[in-house]
Amino acid sequence: MRILHTMLRVGNLDTSIQFYTEILGMKLLRRKDYPEGKFTLAFLGYAAEAESSVIELTYNWDTDSYDLGNGFGHIALEVDDVYQATDEIRKRGGKILRDAGPMNAGTTIIAFVADPDGYQIELIGKKH
Repeated sequence: MRILHTMLRVGNLDTSIQFYTEILGMKLLRRKDYPEGKFTLAFLGYAAEAESSVIELTYNWDTDSYDLGNGFGHIALEVDDVYQATDEIRKRGGKILRDAGPMNAGTTIIAFVADPDGYQIELIGKKH
């Protein structure tokens, strides 16, 4: 078994695709409209779905925002250098929620950013 994807419901698909591709550097792997169901799915990631877990963005044509609730935590991305990644995301217009630095009660370097819908994404420094 392996994790295939994590699905997020988004209010503006084009804005979300732009964030994940231009701000976080993912590739749009596939996108398909489902007119009978009035929704569109887009799959994004750093590698092909056969090789890696990806993000599935679900856009329901009649919904432009969602209550994120308090059950979902975050998506985590490993990066070579959290400080550098945070600077790049900021330069590209990304929203930084927590600047790079050691985690609470630990030494791992982390940061948090938010996607256009408010989903949190943790950046974790690669362990060397």
